[in-house]
Amino acid sequence: MNSQNDYEPIVILIPAKNEVNTVAQVVSTIKAHVAAKIVVIDDASTDKTASVARAAGAIVLPLPFSLGAWGAIQTGLRYAFKHGFNTAITMDADGQHEAESISTLLAPFVKGQCDVVVGAYPQRGSFLRRIAWSFFRNLSGIVLSDLTSGLRAYNRTAIKLLASPAATLLDYQDMGVLILLHKAGLRVIEKPILMYPRINGHSRIFSSWWAVVRYMFYTGILCLARFQHAKSKRPKAEAFEK
Repeated sequence: MNSQNDYEPIVILIPAKNEVNTVAQVVSTIKAHVAAKIVVIDDASTDKTASVARAAGAIVLPLPFSLGAWGAIQTGLRYAFKHGFNTAITMDADGQHEAESISTLLAPFVKGQCDVVVGAYPQRGSFLRRIAWSFFRNLSGIVLSDLTSGLRAYNRTAIKLLASPAATLLDYQDMGVLILLHKAGLRVIEKPILMYPRINGHSRIFSSWWAVVRYMFYTGILCLARFQHAKSKRPKAEAFEK
């Protein structure tokens, strides 16, 4: 069994783009439930997301131009690796994720059961989302019930891999990350959690049939490219060094 020091220190990474209405509440709620560093990666917001997050007590990493969801998350993971964090938890800035779920994600690390924990709530899946999930389970062989959850915990090994150049060009981070982790031989498990509807806005990926088709096309290419690449060179966690 791992000791507490094996997964501490912990950092919470929150990518945010124009989330001025929710980010302060998300940061404050996390601070009330867990002793961890909170880092908001501001993806070139045009509102006051950065200043509001900073006032709520988060460290803010401002991006000069938008890198998208994965670019923002990888920026946070590189920060986590550089600053010696053993565990990084990614959460959304829109209020969907419960701060209480953090302890659920950390529990398997205490027992040394895995390298990555995905907070799963498949009940939230719309008809369009379920179609996409089914397609990518068949294509990738990854059988997780919730393939697009943004609530995930990574140990030091997973942080190192996902901070590496091998992970830089992932567009849709959910499947791309899972495939990269799988091909590197890392252990990924799910833990059931609760999620709430977005406080503001709607899903940019699953908002329409066109958005789903575009997602499935680009992520399908990513899946196939990763499989072909894996035949010649298996990704290594040690590819990224300080």
